[in-house]
Amino acid sequence: MLDNKRIDLIKIAMKIKTKYISTFGIALFSLVACSKFDEINQDPNKTDEVNSAMLATNNILGIIKKDIADTKGFIQPFMLGKYITWQEGQENYQYNKITRGNFDRMEVLRNVDLMIGYAESDGLKNSYTALGHFIRAWQFFILTMQMGDIPYSEAIKGESEGLIKPKYDTQKEVFLGILNELDEANNLFAQGEDFAGDPIFGGKIDQWQRLVNSFELHVLMNLYKKTDDADLKVVARFQEIVNNRPLMRNYDDNFALKYLDKDGQKYPWVNINSSNPFTIYPMLTANLIDPLKAMHDRRLFYYAKPSAIKLKAGKLASDWDAYPAVEASASFNSLQTIHASKDFSDLNDRYADLFNAEPVGLFNYWDLQFILAEASIRGWITGDANGYYAAGIKASMDFLVHYTPESEKYHHNMEITNAYISSYLSENALSGGVEHQLEQIITQKYLAGFLQDNDFNAWFENRRTGYPKFILNSSTNLNDPTNAFPKRWLYPQKELENNGENVAEAIQRQFNGNDNVNQEMWILK
Repeated sequence: MLDNKRIDLIKIAMKIKTKYISTFGIALFSLVACSKFDEINQDPNKTDEVNSAMLATNNILGIIKKDIADTKGFIQPFMLGKYITWQEGQENYQYNKITRGNFDRMEVLRNVDLMIGYAESDGLKNSYTALGHFIRAWQFFILTMQMGDIPYSEAIKGESEGLIKPKYDTQKEVFLGILNELDEANNLFAQGEDFAGDPIFGGKIDQWQRLVNSFELHVLMNLYKKTDDADLKVVARFQEIVNNRPLMRNYDDNFALKYLDKDGQKYPWVNINSSNPFTIYPMLTANLIDPLKAMHDRRLFYYAKPSAIKLKAGKLASDWDAYPAVEASASFNSLQTIHASKDFSDLNDRYADLFNAEPVGLFNYWDLQFILAEASIRGWITGDANGYYAAGIKASMDFLVHYTPESEKYHHNMEITNAYISSYLSENALSGGVEHQLEQIITQKYLAGFLQDNDFNAWFENRRTGYPKFILNSSTNLNDPTNAFPKRWLYPQKELENNGENVAEAIQRQFNGNDNVNQEMWILK
């Protein structure tokens, strides 16, 4: 027979999504019924007590593990971003086919109030509340970037208020809410204390506060067409954050997951003991390789593996010409022919060889620096655009050097040194007018984002700025019409079935009743 304590725990367990906890060896609790069964099966490494730390771990991993999948799933965003082609079969993302989105990201938000409620001091309550605001802001930002208007003010209130059919807020209202939540997160982290249960920063509120403020700049940059909006105050908010709040300092502040030599915790592309059968399918594209070659950017030798055919013909692994590129929009049949010939550039062996190849970040220090560079050339702030731009490039290169073993196999005898970085920055400084400088900045953000920023950031940046330029091939484009790139995901089928009136109102309001992937959402107008 169960006692009252165990009954309470069962009720809590029914509310908590534990999908990712076991992956990192953290169990929320063990629930059993009979006393002798309890004694026999009691795990001393587990607890039957729920607390804020456990829920924080679940919530944080609910964000970062959601976006960083394993093996083929890990590569999917980089197909849409035109870094990689895939030869297992014709992939939708590679050829611009976007279908329905989902609201699965909202599931983790159900545990935010529980996490806050278990806090044991005012300082911890401030920290966990701040963390909750960040988690909400992050998830709602990705959802609205994908689809447009979404449930926000009435979302996640089915249990607390009986709102099982939430209204859809306008995208402007959602962005206002996101910005306000990030402001509140900054304020609360400033009044909080270091907390337990954090697999990213070890509970250091200083780093969380820096991430929150840096991410808010990213949100604001996506509102660059709305600088005249009196409610959003885009430029004023941006300036206030830059002038008065702590920001990320280096790549140690990346919102990134580090990997260990443990089951379920290895780098997502690792192929130790043939654990990843998909390593035979990728080829690197011209969008990645051509600008690296044009600027004599040695990150090529850290990202890529040379063509076996070029090496057989006498090229060295340190030769730029040993790294041919394929066009992402080329026909699948033609790419299959190239793949069969073995005359292509594959991913560098380190990604498959090393269980801890590199931390994978969803928002990184170099992203912040490129945002500051863009803000400078747009006149939002008075900082040195080229200085920010150079800092972003240097951070990306330093990161690669730090996480790449000193083996010729992994850098092909083309090491990135401090002297090389200085020379590269001098030769590739910002130049020309604003538009050319914008292209330079977004190109460098794209190059630094290889196998990083798994939340479709490269595709979002192309949609926002037109850079880096993707070739539109109407003969292979799976979008309808074939002479255009898609602009959004469709609303979830479950919403059409279960919340039809509200989603229909949102579709009518935004797109004259046509839930189409080619429709322009509010931030793009």
